Amino acid sequence: MSKRSIASFFTKLPETSKKPRLSSPAPKDASVEDVKKEEEDVEESIPSIHPSYPHPILSLPPHLLSFLATYQPPQPRQIKKPDLQIDSYTPFFPPSTAKSLYLFLRASLPFYRVTYSIKRGDLETTVNTPRFTTVYGIDSHSIFLNPDSNDGGDSVDGEKRVLVDSKTKKTLGSERYRACVCRPRPIPQCLEVLKNIVERETGEDFNFVLVNYYASSEDSISYHSDDEHFLGPNPTIASLSLGTTRDFLLKHKQDKNQTLKLPLSNGEMVVMKGATQKKWLHSIPKRSSTVTGSWTNGGRINITFRKGVEIACTGNYYRYNVGSGPVYRWNSGKGEMEIWGDKSVKKAALGDGTGTQD
Repeated sequence: MSKRSIASFFTKLPETSKKPRLSSPAPKDASVEDVKKEEEDVEESIPSIHPSYPHPILSLPPHLLSFLATYQPPQPRQIKKPDLQIDSYTPFFPPSTAKSLYLFLRASLPFYRVTYSIKRGDLETTVNTPRFTTVYGIDSHSIFLNPDSNDGGDSVDGEKRVLVDSKTKKTLGSERYRACVCRPRPIPQCLEVLKNIVERETGEDFNFVLVNYYASSEDSISYHSDDEHFLGPNPTIASLSLGTTRDFLLKHKQDKNQTLKLPLSNGEMVVMKGATQKKWLHSIPKRSSTVTGSWTNGGRINITFRKGVEIACTGNYYRYNVGSGPVYRWNSGKGEMEIWGDKSVKKAALGDGTGTQD
């Protein structure tokens, strides 16, 4: 099978009939060579640019694109309990590829630590999201279209992408998403490639990509279900794990005896289907200690692929995953996330000279 060009990843991936050999397992700890290689990947990548991005978002490096062009994941294991249906890929991506994706995305994406208020009766509570988040995409009522594209469809190629009505293809003003805390953002190439592969393997269509970065054992997400009306009945959600292993806990909403614990490791993916969201809750709890001395720095990236079918989905996802606070970027020198407004952070993150879009 011939290799695909970088440009070809802006369209759907074709079906593959031959499984290539998996890459060799990742070493336990990152070496100087590992770090140098990841820095070279960032410098060689061509960025995705759009006015809605806080800065250019680098595209996947050639060596990852070359591998992903012909890669086909193994078949999933089905997990079934009352009202629960999960396809488990162990792994979806081989560990070495998942490692490269983790390091690249952590260094390349803008993240947010969202704070918001909720009101129950007369009591208003401020919630500080216990993890870093970011989101891209738009609900099914709209699409991002490049006016200069000849295919007449959804396009992720170039900074000229504008929001249009998905049926009429007419350009949208600000009215439809006036309640959104920020301008909706098209999915950048580095995440679009992964979405295309997940869609091909699951047979689903997704229009949102949510990314969580759990920086340490203290970062978490409490029990919840993604059963909002704007996702439609019985939504399918694919969840890809990169980095440190964290426990994924599930429990039935009514039958307290029905529980499930899945330690999700680097490269694994679970696809929640059927009545799972309606009948079950899931969480990533805090751990007793952070893994140290590893290439993950104790962190974990979780990428979820979803389909929003109502306009309300867009406002909700950007409010709780971007918000109105500062942008955070990974500072490789300090080994932690820092606020993007700091000039030293900008210099560390954009050493390739691509500049910023404040």
